[in-house]
Amino acid sequence: MTYIPSTTLLEQAAAGNIRAAGRLISRAEQGMEEARPALAEVYRRAGKAHLIGLTGVPGSGKSTLVCRLTAALRAQGRKVGIVAIDPSSPYSGGAILGDRVRMTELANDPGVFIRSMATRGATGGMARAALDAVDILDVAGFDTIIIETVGVGQDEVEIAKTADTTVVVSAPGLGDEIQAIKAGILEIADIHVVSKCDRDDANRTITDLKQMLTLGALTSMQSGQGNDGQGRPVWAIPVVGVSSYTGQGIEELLGRIGQHHQVLHSTTLGVDRRQRVAAFRLAKTAETLLNERFHRGAQAFAAPLSQQLSERGTDPYSAARTLIDQTIAKEFQ
Repeated sequence: MTYIPSTTLLEQAAAGNIRAAGRLISRAEQGMEEARPALAEVYRRAGKAHLIGLTGVPGSGKSTLVCRLTAALRAQGRKVGIVAIDPSSPYSGGAILGDRVRMTELANDPGVFIRSMATRGATGGMARAALDAVDILDVAGFDTIIIETVGVGQDEVEIAKTADTTVVVSAPGLGDEIQAIKAGILEIADIHVVSKCDRDDANRTITDLKQMLTLGALTSMQSGQGNDGQGRPVWAIPVVGVSSYTGQGIEELLGRIGQHHQVLHSTTLGVDRRQRVAAFRLAKTAETLLNERFHRGAQAFAAPLSQQLSERGTDPYSAARTLIDQTIAKEFQ
């Protein structure tokens, strides 16, 4: 098979060729050096799509909600790209693909593109190439892109640093009154969703969330954060009850997402958000390039140091410092 340059794939993707977009995403995942000039051009052309980050604890119904939300967006004529961040297989390192299996009903819609990406050990719940994939789908003509992350934990809140609108999903009856408190993600949401609201115990979860958000808003206003400088919040975080089974609340959620998008474009909140995303993107990309160079250079020095360590001739900290010093001297001179 003839190798197609990444710059050619970019032009094909920009013309609406979805297969070309998928191949370019694969090269971004693989970290191919040849693809980086094309990815740089992709970034320059992107920035038009509305990026919705959707996260929440396992079992809260995120994937089913994504299906419902996508169907509602398609009914409005939107083209929707979905990047589902899956846990990595312990054997192959690839995505387990659970999300894609649950989204099979969308697979035949030409206006929907679904891509599962493995975390590959990345902290923060974000795959390394997820933002490249978002940019590629943006250039390919998808005006709304949803990133669904793996179940959140203390450190897995990176989605809030990358999305235009962050939706946090909670559900009643998962062992905690409010799972968002335990996960430490109450404050990252632009919109809180309580799924499975057709259940009898859902109202308790909705009420508790609203009370905690009210307390958080008072604290934020006292510290001068999250308001317009005159004590008025730029965006009051709503709590929306939805049922993916009955469809209840889906239109309200879609309306809230649209309202937040308008606020981003009409207030300083949008400027602040774009600056925060840019800072995160810069740090994440620099980290990736640094890791690549370090691991490439460290191969020449790792074996003898590992041997010393296995024989208890040194300790892990001393060996690691030596490895870093030797690698930097070779790779970064």
